[in-house]
Amino acid sequence: MNIKRNILLNPGPATTSDTVKLAQVVPDICPRERDFAVLMQGLRRDLVRIVHGDERYTSVLFCGSGTMNMDVCLNSLLPAGKKVLVANNGAYSARAVEICEAYGLPHVNLRLPVERPVDVDAVERALADDPDVALVYTTHHETGSGVLNPIREIGAAAHRRGCTFVVDTTSTYAMRPINIVEDNVDFLMASAQKGLQSMTGLSFVVGREDKIRESAAFPRRSYYCNLFLQYDYFEKTGEMHFTPPVQTVYATLQALREYWAEGEEAKWARHTRVFEAIHRGLAELGFRDLVRREYQSGLVVSVCYPDDPNWSFEKVHDYCYERGFTIYPGKVGSARTFRLCALGQIDEPDIAAFFKVLKAALQEYKIEVRYNG
Repeated sequence: MNIKRNILLNPGPATTSDTVKLAQVVPDICPRERDFAVLMQGLRRDLVRIVHGDERYTSVLFCGSGTMNMDVCLNSLLPAGKKVLVANNGAYSARAVEICEAYGLPHVNLRLPVERPVDVDAVERALADDPDVALVYTTHHETGSGVLNPIREIGAAAHRRGCTFVVDTTSTYAMRPINIVEDNVDFLMASAQKGLQSMTGLSFVVGREDKIRESAAFPRRSYYCNLFLQYDYFEKTGEMHFTPPVQTVYATLQALREYWAEGEEAKWARHTRVFEAIHRGLAELGFRDLVRREYQSGLVVSVCYPDDPNWSFEKVHDYCYERGFTIYPGKVGSARTFRLCALGQIDEPDIAAFFKVLKAALQEYKIEVRYNG
C-alpha cells in the first residue's frame, strides 16, 4: 500500500510507521477468544517493562483517550474522607482539578506558575498544612507549555507524608526514560497514540498492585472507570471488562516491537535530535520560546506569536497542512503561542523539510518575525 506520510508536529496523535498502520489489517476476531487474551497479557507485561517496574507493579488497560486514565485514577484511588492535592501548573493538571470537581472529590488545587516547574517546597507546605490529603497528583510534562515537572522530588515529598503519588505521563511515557520505582511513582498513565507511536483508543495505567487491591474498599464513584473492577476482571479472565479496541491493540503490539527494536536510549536520543532541530529552525527564523530552555521537557516547544500584524496562525497552519505538516495551537492561559512537538516516528530530515515550508508560508503572507518588547 502507498500511504501518504504526514509529519505531525502536534502533541499527539503522533506520526506512525506504515507497519503500525498495517498491523490493524488482521482477520476478524472476537475479543473474548483466548488467543486475544494472551496477546493482551503480553501487552500488559510490556507496558510495565517500559518504565522498569518490578514485581510490585502491574498495568490495566482501558478503552479511551489519556483523559480516561486521569478520571480512573482520581475517582478510584481516593479513600473515603480524604483529599486529593493537585500540583497544578498547566492545562492538564487543571483538567485533573475539573475531574475532581465533577466527582465532588475533596481536593486542594495548588495553583502554581504555568511557565516553570512545580515548586516542591510549595507541595511540602501544602501537605504539612492539610493532613487529610491522601493522594498527590501532578503532570510529568505539561504538554500545553512544554514544562517538565520534577516528579522524583514530588513523589518523595508525597511518600514522606504517607500519600499515594499519581503522575500523568501521557506525553513522556516511552519517550523520556522513566523509572517508576526510582522516580517514587505509585501510578502513572499514558495512551497508545503518543510515545508508543500507535493508534488512538487504547489507554493504560501502570501502578502498584497492592494499592489497586486496597482501593477495592474505597468508594465506588464510577462503574466503567473503576481501576479495581477493570484490574480484577483482567486477573480473573485475562480480558477487558468491556469491549476493547481490537485493531488498536494489534497496532500497539507492533508499535511495541518497534519500540524494543529501537531501544529506550536510542529512541530518546532521536526525540532529542528532533527537539534540537526544532530549536535551531526557530532561532534561524527569529522566533522566541515562551518557556525558559532549562524548564523544557525536550518534547514540546511553545512558540510566541510574532508581533507583525500580518501574522495569522490559521493561515500558516493551513499552508503547512496542505503540504503535509501539522502545527498546533498553544495552551498556556492567555499567552499567544503555537506548539511544535518532537513526538512520533520523525527525525531531523523531517524537521528540515518542515522549516522550508514554514519559511515559505511566512514569505507567502509577508510575515516578519519580530517582537516589539
